[in-house]
Amino acid sequence: MNEIVFKSVVDMVQMIRDRQISAVELLDAHLEQIAQHNSKLNAICTLDAEKARTRAKQADEALTKGEDWGALHGVPVTIKDIFETAGLRTTAGYIPLRDYIPQQDATVVARLRAAGAIILGKTNAAELAADYQSINSLFSRVNNPWNLAYTPGGSSGGSAAAITAGLSPLDLGNDFGGSVRQPAHFCGVYGLKSTDRRISTAGMIPEVPGLPLCVRQMMTVGCFARSLEDIRLCFSLLTGADVRRPDVPPVPLDTPSGKALSDLKIAWIDEWSEVPVASAIRTAMQKTAQTLANTGAKVERWLPQGFDTSKMLNLYMRVAAYNNTYAQPRDRYNIRRSLELIARTATQGDKKLRQLGDFSRFLPELLNPSLKGYFATLTERDRFIAQLDMALESWDVWLVPVAATAAFTHRPAWSAVEVDGRAYPYGVANGAYTMPFNLSGHPVIVIPMGQTQNGLPIGIQIVGKRWKEMELMAIAQQLDQVIGTFQHPPGY
Repeated sequence: MNEIVFKSVVDMVQMIRDRQISAVELLDAHLEQIAQHNSKLNAICTLDAEKARTRAKQADEALTKGEDWGALHGVPVTIKDIFETAGLRTTAGYIPLRDYIPQQDATVVARLRAAGAIILGKTNAAELAADYQSINSLFSRVNNPWNLAYTPGGSSGGSAAAITAGLSPLDLGNDFGGSVRQPAHFCGVYGLKSTDRRISTAGMIPEVPGLPLCVRQMMTVGCFARSLEDIRLCFSLLTGADVRRPDVPPVPLDTPSGKALSDLKIAWIDEWSEVPVASAIRTAMQKTAQTLANTGAKVERWLPQGFDTSKMLNLYMRVAAYNNTYAQPRDRYNIRRSLELIARTATQGDKKLRQLGDFSRFLPELLNPSLKGYFATLTERDRFIAQLDMALESWDVWLVPVAATAAFTHRPAWSAVEVDGRAYPYGVANGAYTMPFNLSGHPVIVIPMGQTQNGLPIGIQIVGKRWKEMELMAIAQQLDQVIGTFQHPPGY
């Protein structure tokens, strides 16, 4: 095993500064790992080795002159292939963008570069970031490092797979319905979904270049890493107001309370009654709750009053429909066709799951949108946010499953998965546990919690209060020390 590629970003930076390793040597170690493993994973779809090497040499030369580029000086990172990278192909897995080379970095990419990061390449994803598997029309599907027959999730599957396999120590992703959290869970890494509008989305596709900015709610930027200290570092670099996105408020970072684990009030739930989870996940949640209770923390099984999964998914899909009405080009990515496909696959499973997964009822609102309907939908969303805000006031964090299953085997888009003998549309099995927190805008961290009997990772969502990411990460750090840490898969 090439141990250096599994070091934390924080350690990598310190080693470069202490001259224990050069930026060029660190880059070479990652390139070697990529050469050995990427052909079977397809996690990195565009590699920029030549420019990365030039930049790594410059990073080493800067150190000899006493120059410090910042918190990521000389560290190679990857970027999900939906963020624009100046001079480097950005496709979003979408055929019309196969040769698109942006002139400007996305804001978050520019902020990583400004901190001294070296862009190693772009990671593979679902087409236009719109699936819970990472499959598109340009590149080969992404495979899960724990078992190549399984998906790493989506839409940020390449990001999670690259981090898991040591191809990269840090990656940027986006999350509109679970695109950071579900792959982190499927691959056993750490992933953060920030508060809605906390981080700028400027330069991020699926806002296809040249089209109006339509996705204005629920789209968030997040990151992947193998440790919470790296997540915290990355988040602190990305956050902040942006002249390219005037709707990103200049909210300062919060200061953690410093509460001891034994003083925390922790709510948890092992499943929504409408969408039961696999027994392995339910058991892991229950074990985690008991482990935390043994530390002296107040731990209670809890669900907010009136928390109705069907109503939440209905509202989520309406907000999503309005945001996407004019956002996507019709020649390739046709929302109507996609929703009809989902509706057909939703006929698998029992009646309740069919009703939850039958998104065809949103077609009229999507195809004939009205300003009145849009405002009514946003007003309903505001009420939901306020209700959840008030409910969470009594708790420090809320622990929730990430999905109804662990990683599943590759399959046709939006087809069913089996959960303990029951067939689910996989859009429901995954989205039912992630979409509510896109709808509410609350920040969520996923950390590893355990494994299934056949060795697939299980993650857990830690839900915090809006605009309180630093407190959330501080609590997650304490939980992580009790629950478990990252494990790299065998053979890497």
